[in-house]
Amino acid sequence: MAERIESLKAGIIGGLSVCFAFAIANLLNTLVLAKYFQTLASLHSDVNWHLLVSGAIATFTGFLFGVTYRYIIRSDQNPQLKAGGVLAFGLVRGLTQIELGWNSDSTIWPFLVLATESLLWFVLAAIALDIAIQLRWVKPFSSI
Repeated sequence: MAERIESLKAGIIGGLSVCFAFAIANLLNTLVLAKYFQTLASLHSDVNWHLLVSGAIATFTGFLFGVTYRYIIRSDQNPQLKAGGVLAFGLVRGLTQIELGWNSDSTIWPFLVLATESLLWFVLAAIALDIAIQLRWVKPFSSI
């Protein structure tokens, strides 16, 4: 039961950090990038149910990342495991967005921006989880 609670804490930290990164990226896209790239303006609009659903999905994937990341890194100090976990989640989400852009009639550039954002979300979540583990808010999964 203690391992499940630690995984729940890791999931909450991962979900909150990805939710925060999603909000920052959405603001950046809406307030800055959309002025320079008109195609980005069509992807992000005012607060509506599409934005809320996207935020909920991002938060849920962050939760899943947090739980999985705790099991991936265990108590090892292997940077390749950490990078692999981040890339696995970031590339699955990002490459799906690129494929969607590739199959659409519009230019692919906004979808490349979204794919890059996805990678950055999980990098930020991994940093937050590493800090939480260092501060002993979350215990790493023991590899016994």
